[in-house]
Amino acid sequence: MAIVINENTPVVVQGLSGRIGQFHAQEMIEYGTRVVAGVTPGKGGTTVLNRPVFNTMREAVETTGAEASLLFVPPAGAADAMMEAADAGIKTAVCVTDGIPAQDMMRVKRFLRRFPRDRKMRLIGPNCAGIISPGKGFMGIMPPHIYTPGRVGIVGRSGTLGYEAASQMSALGIGVSSSIGIGGDPINGSSFKDILELFEADPETDAVIMIGEIGGPQEAEAAAYVRDHMTKPVAAYIAGLAAPKGRQMGHAGAIISAFGESAQEKVALLSSCGIEVAPNPSAMGETVARILTPTRNAA
Repeated sequence: MAIVINENTPVVVQGLSGRIGQFHAQEMIEYGTRVVAGVTPGKGGTTVLNRPVFNTMREAVETTGAEASLLFVPPAGAADAMMEAADAGIKTAVCVTDGIPAQDMMRVKRFLRRFPRDRKMRLIGPNCAGIISPGKGFMGIMPPHIYTPGRVGIVGRSGTLGYEAASQMSALGIGVSSSIGIGGDPINGSSFKDILELFEADPETDAVIMIGEIGGPQEAEAAAYVRDHMTKPVAAYIAGLAAPKGRQMGHAGAIISAFGESAQEKVALLSSCGIEVAPNPSAMGETVARILTPTRNAA
């Protein structure tokens, strides 16, 4: 069982007619992802990669039955695109766009709260690498060949560190059930806790590695959830041990602005909640191997 996406999920690509959208959609199709349509205002009635292109998300959903959407939309229009997807009935949207203003994401979050729980769209991102269930399908910009099917979940703010974790695990014979990139912006659609809840409920995930970084309270919230509710072992890595306070490091959310947001403080908190923390990025795979019990063969 995969979380968020599987081999049957019908996907629409917002921005399919653009160069970047076509490039990554082609990779998704070749991998087996069920891409059913694209949406680009003004391009309705055309085809790209042998998929129909619609002017609006509502048209695309009503015609194809799409349940998920991947956004390759420039920052200025990304918020409207996310809200249009939610209004059209999309269940899961993945936004890889970087540079979306925080004020725009506040509008999106307020908009999503208007929907009842059973109709509320799950938003992954923005500024994320996407999601993948190895051997079944992916939505995003990650290199799918490094992910081996298995029983360990990955959730992280950094796309490249997620790739590295998957590569190290594969070298040790440990496979991935699903990998979810929640994005590096200070305001995002889904938190660590949201994804950990899905992994906890997934009978085909035996353990999870969480890849965090400096800035924000999400790792602390996740640690409390692991301590109080997770029955599966969790490993972690926190990027930014050498980051000085007050200086942004890469991601828009990676800035230490309050107590408890430095890497050292997060490592201490995670450890106190029973989470084994990798001391450096090259140790992520071996840390996952340690938390797996002998009966949990994730290869």
